[in-house]
Amino acid sequence: MMYSSKRKPVLYFKEERRCTIYKLFIVCTVLLLVSLFWLQLSCSGDAAPPRQDRPQLLPQGRPPPCQAQAAAPGVDDPSWGPHKLAVIVPFRERFEELLVFVPFMHNFLNKKKIRHKILVVNQVDHYRFNRASLINVGHLESGNDTDYLAMHDVDLLPLNEALDYGFPGDGPFHVASPDLHPLYHYQTYVGGILLLTKKHYDLCNGMSNRFWGWGREDDEFYRRLKKAELQLFRPSGITTGYKTFLHIHDPAWRKRDQKRVAAQKQEQFKVDPEGGLSNLRYEVEARQEVLVGGAPCTVISTRLECDQKRTPWCLLA
Repeated sequence: MMYSSKRKPVLYFKEERRCTIYKLFIVCTVLLLVSLFWLQLSCSGDAAPPRQDRPQLLPQGRPPPCQAQAAAPGVDDPSWGPHKLAVIVPFRERFEELLVFVPFMHNFLNKKKIRHKILVVNQVDHYRFNRASLINVGHLESGNDTDYLAMHDVDLLPLNEALDYGFPGDGPFHVASPDLHPLYHYQTYVGGILLLTKKHYDLCNGMSNRFWGWGREDDEFYRRLKKAELQLFRPSGITTGYKTFLHIHDPAWRKRDQKRVAAQKQEQFKVDPEGGLSNLRYEVEARQEVLVGGAPCTVISTRLECDQKRTPWCLLA
């Protein structure tokens, strides 16, 4: 089988144990200090003028881009090829990041002549954030005009135009490889940005819906890829290392989504053999076509349902 020169197949690894709580605390503290320092520089009037090739967060208090301005050109040019990408962005409240993400990704994909649409799946219920379920919703709501999807974090922007966002017909393509991601470097990591065909996503039954709060859902999905015997690919020939992506995560500490109770701690590393697309329960409250910085996107306001007998931690205060 022939593979793209920009993609390399990888072996599945045994899952590595997480860092100790002490090490995690140190990493989070350093990250918080770096984020605060970066935000101070980006919002300071005395800082050096922003580079044109790097996106900038909007300063506090600055109004969002005018929605009436002309849309950026091209998202569905048939001459760009037969495939179309659904960029699925699980979202809640992080509006400053979204204002940067949508126009940046729209322009980035246009330059690469990738037909696409951006779907922001906005969780509006009272439960804790559930990234995996929102990606499941995005997959189901993405329409018949798309045939592959990008599970894409709102706070991670690709800076290297050599990164491949093309159709992953040979197998899932992990764009945000642990060799390139600025934060996560363990070999079983498949988060951040992952491309899959819709058929491959269906083959995995999507992602588990039991991960309420932050983290662990990607690790469980890694096991699903392995169980489905899908070949995982990652970028090759990228020389920019950890500077390949810009991480624009805000420093806010969302305690409700970070907290873990005893039952959740026991269940978080287990495989969910049945859950996924087959038991997803949700309601679309609204679907809006909007412009962000002149770039089009679809905001899908979604209310998830929680089986409190199986996952009571969805309701932590």
